[in-house]
Amino acid sequence: MMKFKTYILSGLIAATAWSCEDFLDLKPISSETTASAYTKLSQIEAALTGTYASFQADAYVWNNVQFQDVRSDNHYAGGDNASIYEMDYLKISTTNDKVYQSWSNIYNAILKANIVMERVEEVTDPQLTETRRDQIRGEALFLRAYNYYNLVNLFGGVPLVLDATTSTDPGVVNKPRSTTEEVFAQIITDLEEATTLLPDTYGNDASINKARATAGAAWALMAKAYAQKPTPDYNKVLDCIAEVEASDANYKLIDYTYLFDGAHYNNEESILEVQWIAGADGNWGPQLLLPPSISGDTWRKFITPSKDLLAAFESEGDEIRKNTTILFENVSWIDEYYGIAEPTSDNPKPNNVAFGYKWKNAAGWSSGDRQYLLRFGDIVLLKAEALNETNQLDKAVIEVNRIRNRVDLPELTADQKSSKEVLKSTILKERRLELAQEAQRWDDLVRYGVVVETMNNLNEIDLRTGQAVDYNMTEAKILLPIPQQELDRNPALVQNPL
Repeated sequence: MMKFKTYILSGLIAATAWSCEDFLDLKPISSETTASAYTKLSQIEAALTGTYASFQADAYVWNNVQFQDVRSDNHYAGGDNASIYEMDYLKISTTNDKVYQSWSNIYNAILKANIVMERVEEVTDPQLTETRRDQIRGEALFLRAYNYYNLVNLFGGVPLVLDATTSTDPGVVNKPRSTTEEVFAQIITDLEEATTLLPDTYGNDASINKARATAGAAWALMAKAYAQKPTPDYNKVLDCIAEVEASDANYKLIDYTYLFDGAHYNNEESILEVQWIAGADGNWGPQLLLPPSISGDTWRKFITPSKDLLAAFESEGDEIRKNTTILFENVSWIDEYYGIAEPTSDNPKPNNVAFGYKWKNAAGWSSGDRQYLLRFGDIVLLKAEALNETNQLDKAVIEVNRIRNRVDLPELTADQKSSKEVLKSTILKERRLELAQEAQRWDDLVRYGVVVETMNNLNEIDLRTGQAVDYNMTEAKILLPIPQQELDRNPALVQNPL
C-alpha cells in the first residue's frame, strides 16, 4: 500500500527529529528486539506516540472491518482480493495474509506499549513530572489492553507478552498460548490500573482528549471486556458504564449524521478516535470503499454493504442510519449480488451497487475521515444489554429508545420488548443498525451466542448462479486460525480448531 507518515497527536508532544515508526520498528512476537534506554522526556513521549501510531496499521484501518463486518452478515468482500473473499465465504486459511498482518500489527503495538511502561520508569529528565509519568504508564496500559482485547476476540487465547522483550533466545520469546480467560483477566487488570492513573480529560482541547487514552476510555473498554469474556459479568459492566457516565468528559449522544460527515470529529460522543490529518497524514481506507463519483477512480471497491443489512435498515424504516451507512451508485463493473449486466454503449453503467458510506471523503488516499475506537452510542446500547441481562427490562428499554429517538425512529413496540429474550434480539438488531462498518458485528454475534445460526440462516443469492451462498458456519469457525507463519516460528503455539 502506501508508506505512512508519523502519527500526529496535535499538541501532545514536542516535535522530534526522528520518525516514531522508525524509532520503534518492531517485528512480530517471535523475533522481537528493542531499542536502548531512554533518558529524555521527548524520547518517552515519542515512544508513546509510536504506540498510538499502530492504529494507522492495516489491522485497524480496514482489517478489523473485514474480520467483523465482512465475515458476518453485514458486508460482502467486494473488490478482487482472494484473502478478503476467504473471510466473506468463511473459508479462512492459515496462510491468509490479512490474518497474519493483523496478528503482527497488534503484537507490534503491544510490544511498543511494554517498552513505554518499562522505560518511563527509567527517565530522569526533570521535565517529566510524576503526574505525567503516571499518565504515560496509564496510556500504555490502556493501549496494551485495547490490543489484547482485539487479539483475544479474533484468536481466543494468545501468548501474553507483558514485558519489553530483549532476548532473541527461542526459549524466551516462543511463549505458549494463555487461555481466553487469562487474557481477559489481564485486560481487566491493566484497565483497572489505568483508571487510577488516567485523567478524565487533559484540559479543554478535544483534539487531545479524543486522541489519548482517558479514564473514560479505560472504563468503556473494561465494560466491553466484562461483557465479551467467556463468562460475562453484567453487573460489572453496569459499574463500569456508571463511571463512563460520571466522567468529567461529559460524553453524550449527538446528531447521528454528524458522527460520519467528516466535519464533526472529536465530538462529545467520541471517547477515542484515530486522529487522521487529511493530506498531511491521511487515512487511505476511504479510497478502497467509496464509489467512483467520490473516489475519482473506476476500479471495483471493497467491503460493500450486504442486501441483508439493507433489508434490516428498511424493515425498521431506519432512513437516517441507512443513508449514513450505505450509498448506491451505478457502476460499470459486475457485482455478484447487485448486478451482473455487461456495460454497453447505450448503458455504460448498468449496475446499481451499494457502497460503504460511513467514510465520506477519499481525498486521494489521504482522507481526514476517522474511525471511532470507542464511542458513547456503543456504550449506551451495551448498557441496555446489561440491564436486560440483569432483569431490568424497563430500564433497558429506556436506553434503546435514547438511541432510536435520535434517528427519528418510534420507541420500541410492545412486541419488541415483550420478554427478556425478545428484547435481547431487539438490542442486537439495534446494535447492528447503529454500528455497521464500525468493526463490532462479529463480536456481537459471538457474545449473543447466535453467530452459527445467523450465518447458516443467511440467504444471500449469487446472481451469477442464482444459488444461495452456503456459508457452512460451525463453532470451529468462530475464531480465526493462528497464522501458519507464527506456528512455524513458534513451536509452543497450538492451532485453533479448523
